[in-house]
Amino acid sequence: MLISKKEMMLKVIHNNIDNFRCPFCHRSIKVIDNGSLLCSKNHTFDISKQGYIYMLNHPARNFYNKDLFYSRHKIITETGLYDSMHKIISENIIVNLDDEMKSTILLDAGCGEGSHLQRIMEISNNESIVGVGLDISRDGIRKAAKHYAVPIWLVGDLANTPMADRSCHAILNILSPANYKEFYRMLTGDGIIIKVIPGDHYLKELRETVFENRNGQPYENKETVSLFKQNFNLFKKYKINEKKCLNQAELINIAQMTPLVTKANKEKVKAFVRQKKAEITIDLDILIGKKK
Repeated sequence: MLISKKEMMLKVIHNNIDNFRCPFCHRSIKVIDNGSLLCSKNHTFDISKQGYIYMLNHPARNFYNKDLFYSRHKIITETGLYDSMHKIISENIIVNLDDEMKSTILLDAGCGEGSHLQRIMEISNNESIVGVGLDISRDGIRKAAKHYAVPIWLVGDLANTPMADRSCHAILNILSPANYKEFYRMLTGDGIIIKVIPGDHYLKELRETVFENRNGQPYENKETVSLFKQNFNLFKKYKINEKKCLNQAELINIAQMTPLVTKANKEKVKAFVRQKKAEITIDLDILIGKKK
């Protein structure tokens, strides 16, 4: 018998309920008969029919629109731009798995529309891994739940997550803001945190085209690396620098998937997406750390 996305998520949450907490009062939660989550102070969270849970404890401003998430999904799943990143992350997760653990919680903090987490779980191909995608954007999480049934999808705040203390065996933070205080709280004693940050030349062809500055406003990530090292022991670092030729439809999506273009010259953006094809650089640093 086929089961719905809601029923599938409910089963996974029920089996891992000790890893979650109420974002309002920080008490433990349980699954009740109607399929909702309830804490001891009667805060209730319903699983939507699309298969996600809204667990924000405050109204959230939506910074990104549906077009951005649509384009991001297309780029991640169809172009192969991030394949090397997914492979490196998956390999490090597998190496760090404890074979005696019944389940391993893999949290993607700031997961957007969920494609990075889904792809990493597919490559890892390990039934003990329980994926949890968390993002403050309801549109992003709704799209994740629409496309992918397996991970648990949560609308939540990185500053006050619905994850219990020491519940996460691995935390992903891919091209997204971090909250290291929360990450430290959630990470198990021997868990790993994997942060991906843009290198100097990330999407440089787009930046060089749409900005007046021909240097393309290069990224500076020294402060980001320094902050990571202040909070965690950096024990591995990988560099990815690759070029890939994209067609016109893919160039339109690469322009739409980043908030970068909102500050750019509109005519230059139009010129960029009118190209029949162009090379794009993926320049990424992958930082892997453990608790100090």
